Amino acid sequence: MAEHYFQLIAHWPGLRNDVGEIETGGLKTKVSIPPEMDGPGVGTNPDEMLLGAAATCYIITLAAMMERSHLEKIDLTMESIGIVDVTKGIITYKKIIHRPCITLKKNASEKDVNLALKLAQKAEASCMISRALKGNVEIELDVTILKK
Repeated sequence: MAEHYFQLIAHWPGLRNDVGEIETGGLKTKVSIPPEMDGPGVGTNPDEMLLGAAATCYIITLAAMMERSHLEKIDLTMESIGIVDVTKGIITYKKIIHRPCITLKKNASEKDVNLALKLAQKAEASCMISRALKGNVEIELDVTILKK
């Protein structure tokens, strides 16, 4: 069994509406509470970082599955949306919507299109971050497959 360790260093100099910093691997950024939650909106925030973790894990997993399946693509892009609910002062990360767009060659077969859709769905269930969020945050897929 292999275990991988990741380290993050955080510094928060003040109170709620201050600006902190985080550093881990190739990421060094300022963090604060977003303006939607009455914060200063400097740098990124936990909501965006969770969305980023879910989106990057999903798209990397999908690309790896496509590679292993020998499914040729021209491009793979994605928009992800995070929905955070605030009810009676309780903040809940409610839902993430991934909208991957897989562009296949114009001569891709129906079998290729079906495989792309199947892999897009399987990647969501296989992604480490999706599995970590399961039961707490709903994850929805809205897949687009194009031929160019």
